Amino acid sequence: MRTIILAALLAGCAALPGASESLVGGSWQLVKFQGGDGKVITPDEPAKYTVAFAADGIVNVRFDCNRGRGGWKSAAKNQLEFGPMALTRAMCPPGSLHDQLVKHWPFIRSYMTKDRRLFLALMADGGSYEFIASPAP
Repeated sequence: MRTIILAALLAGCAALPGASESLVGGSWQLVKFQGGDGKVITPDEPAKYTVAFAADGIVNVRFDCNRGRGGWKSAAKNQLEFGPMALTRAMCPPGSLHDQLVKHWPFIRSYMTKDRRLFLALMADGGSYEFIASPAP
């Protein structure tokens, strides 16, 4: 009986098959951030802000002049959480979105993909980041 209960509990915690397939492979470039207040911020160069998800639960990012690596998980369709990230600490130029991304990253809770675009939404209607699939090298 204990084995059945434990198996049921563990199954409820496992990632759903296919829940994150649309994230893995390739890289995404930042197009814009739209705040919960409607304010839109666009990067000076989308290629300076990228995210790449690996099937093994690792995410690699570039936030302007800094690069990072951390963990990610998707426990259910369209749910997303990031773990702690190791990030370089160069001082980016004025106008950089680096500080904002670092501040918001732990509060991303969901995603959606549509027409080669990835939308990462902050919890509590805090806004969303829109990325586009990077061109193949």
